[in-house]
Amino acid sequence: MSTTSEDSPAAPGSAPPQTADAEVAALNGDHPGGENGPGGGENELPALPEGRFLNREVSWLDFNARVLSLAEDRSIPLLERAKFLAIFASNLDEFYMVRVAGLKRRLSTGLTGRYADGLSIREQLDVVANRTSELVERHAHCFLGDVQPELEKEGIRIVHWDGLPTPDQERLHRYFREQVFPVLTPLAVDPAHPFPYISGLSLNLAVVVRDPDTGAERFARVKVPNNVPRFVVVSEGLFLPIEEVIAAHLVQLFPGMQVVEHHLFRVTRNADLEVEEDRDEDLLQALERELARRRFGPVVRLEAAETMSEHVLELLARELDVSDRDVLRVPGLLDLSALWALYGVDRPDLKDDPFVPATHPQFAEGETPRSVFATLRAGDVAVHHPYHSFNTSVQRFVEQAAADPNVLAIKQTLYRTSGDSPIVDALIDAAEAGKQVVVLVEIKARFDEQANISWARALERAGCHVVYGLIGLKTHCKVCLVVRQEGGSLRRYAHIGTGNYNNKTARLYEDFGLFSADPDIGRDLTDLFNVLTGYSRQTDYRTLMVSPQGVRNGILERIEREVEHVRAGRPGLVQLKANSIVDERLIDALYRASQAGVRIDLVIRGICTVRPGVEGLSENIRVRSIVGRFLEHSRILRFGNGGGGSGSDEEFWIGSADMMHRNLDRRIEAMVRVTDNVARGQLREVLDLSTADDTGGFDLHADGNWIRRLAPDGGPLKDVQVQLLRRIAERGV
Repeated sequence: MSTTSEDSPAAPGSAPPQTADAEVAALNGDHPGGENGPGGGENELPALPEGRFLNREVSWLDFNARVLSLAEDRSIPLLERAKFLAIFASNLDEFYMVRVAGLKRRLSTGLTGRYADGLSIREQLDVVANRTSELVERHAHCFLGDVQPELEKEGIRIVHWDGLPTPDQERLHRYFREQVFPVLTPLAVDPAHPFPYISGLSLNLAVVVRDPDTGAERFARVKVPNNVPRFVVVSEGLFLPIEEVIAAHLVQLFPGMQVVEHHLFRVTRNADLEVEEDRDEDLLQALERELARRRFGPVVRLEAAETMSEHVLELLARELDVSDRDVLRVPGLLDLSALWALYGVDRPDLKDDPFVPATHPQFAEGETPRSVFATLRAGDVAVHHPYHSFNTSVQRFVEQAAADPNVLAIKQTLYRTSGDSPIVDALIDAAEAGKQVVVLVEIKARFDEQANISWARALERAGCHVVYGLIGLKTHCKVCLVVRQEGGSLRRYAHIGTGNYNNKTARLYEDFGLFSADPDIGRDLTDLFNVLTGYSRQTDYRTLMVSPQGVRNGILERIEREVEHVRAGRPGLVQLKANSIVDERLIDALYRASQAGVRIDLVIRGICTVRPGVEGLSENIRVRSIVGRFLEHSRILRFGNGGGGSGSDEEFWIGSADMMHRNLDRRIEAMVRVTDNVARGQLREVLDLSTADDTGGFDLHADGNWIRRLAPDGGPLKDVQVQLLRRIAERGV
């Protein structure tokens, strides 16, 4: 499971938009689409009530609290709990780097309006600060009071320098002298030495030293190097934080001075990038320039050891220009994302049982290998990661296309991929074999910009046609098109997914992908790539909904159709699974549908500003969040179409779009209708399991609180992910 972002391990939070038109409109009380939703004007429907939207920043913090609740759950294996503590810490870092930084930037521009939930920017920052303080204290307590003592019982100990026996200290003296001391640079602060630059997310020691001759005290900063392990292995199962090694040797950094006190601290900086795409002729160079500037972004958070003295903390806050609201005192170990290192300990008894992703039965080669293309000519195939193997489906699809002499062209989008990507290797092989290879590399993918720039250049060197998308829009869709010569005609094969072409995260992220040789899907992807690579302005497609024009409108039309079914005496059903739902027009449409009697089930992992279960507004809306071993990442739409969830006419869609302004207005997203009966059955099963009364998760209540679901006896309910692991292991689908 991961963070962020919506596509990064970071991911569940969301980045400030490249252009903030929709959010600025919301600030000024202009919720996109008005208050009436589809199907009527202001004179036909009464206004929806104020206060119907929950706060998006608090909703994200509530998501991270759900991650933290897994760390607190003693039924989960111990090292998995430590992993969730690390994920919580990484998530919160990204939240400050992106969301809090965005709020501060807007505040500095003088925006004074209110967001859809009624709070001003300043009020949101206050709410965030208070909620974060509570969560950080709970996070530290979980580690210090529960997880760390349990780890010690299992022989995994984080020790202190003073508690080490002399032989270990002597060995670490040598380690410090040979491996650490040469890379340390103590920086003094005095009239001749200005306060040093503190890089974002780095660990630092604030040191106060005294001149023994004059008694004058001076401040210095020592950066903990980020190119040495955070934990030094003292012996098997014993780990010493590197900052303690440095602190024990400060006298060697300041010979002749007396070390009065030292404390660990850490800063978080604004990581937003501002690239003027319509002005910069070379987007690649412009982005590289902004990446160099990112490290100098303003400080948005200061974390300090709980033991830090007031005068040192005041000095840091003053020099870093940080308000009291953005100072967090942290008990115990700073930066618990370092617990990933402990998770790497070879203790399978303290982790989830390992699993091997299954090869989808239709891709199983058996004794006689069968090409992916022959399989797809027989019908569509839907794969469900991580339960189904990425390597034997998506990766094999691209690799076979690269090696097949009858394949003439491969066109693909890349948003995030792994460091040693077999997908990229296959595309390079295809280009070197003389195939036409077109790759859209989204170099503005947050926190993957530098990696994507490197991939783009490697692909270009191999002869691929590399494009960077459309000005002002991120390309977030996950699509691949293969054009193959078959007899006297050309045939197109397609893959459309909800997740990235990343073989590593495909083992951690829950995603769907549809493979198809449907001619209409092939024609649609051809048209879509012409939009991405040329000057086409096509907005209408046969089998796809494509943003920024088509996804929101397509969903609104289908929600209104469910309302019409209810008015005609038929059942209405809308089910939506996504990472986040924030878009006011969609939410208002769901409220109107609920008022009309449509049953609405939302399965939202992260941010949800819908307020369910409100009398007269949303009694028919249920919201559930599933947070577990895998990062729930797929986006699925289901519309009953008059059958209430049991008819053959119901519609299923999958794709890359979350229900947020940025996805619907400022990104190229693609959602495809799934018509294959087996694939529809897979999607139906996932939604039915996710919304069933006897499965676990967290339910959102009308007051905005998320409550963990428990069985009547107080015990756990069925785990959706465990059930899917078992079913796919038994059936293959």
